[in-house]
Amino acid sequence: MDEEKKNQEPQNQDKTSTGLTDNVAGLLSYVLGPITGIIFLVIEKENRFVRFHALQSIFVFVAIFIITTVLSFIPIIGWLISLIASPLSLVLWILLMYQAYQGKWYKLPVVGDIVEQQLKK
Repeated sequence: MDEEKKNQEPQNQDKTSTGLTDNVAGLLSYVLGPITGIIFLVIEKENRFVRFHALQSIFVFVAIFIITTVLSFIPIIGWLISLIASPLSLVLWILLMYQAYQGKWYKLPVVGDIVEQQLKK
């Protein structure tokens, strides 16, 4: 199957080792950011879809936390950028949860590639 088609087609509604369907487990990986990402990464050993979304959740939200923390130390410009970043982070969070619930392998441009490399290990 072509990699791009895999990213666009919904995932089958398979059960995971948690007893949840994979789309629900993928959605829950994003709910509390890196916390639920780590939980699902530890709990789920076999389902690649859930592990992908759990890792992506960890990487995305840790990166957002680091970026906004660094920006908060920069007077005026950093504060303004942080104010803009907060609603954008909320939109990204909702988008990622929606895509996971739809069963899609929604891969963010830079983070998604890093996540795929980690899953191959």
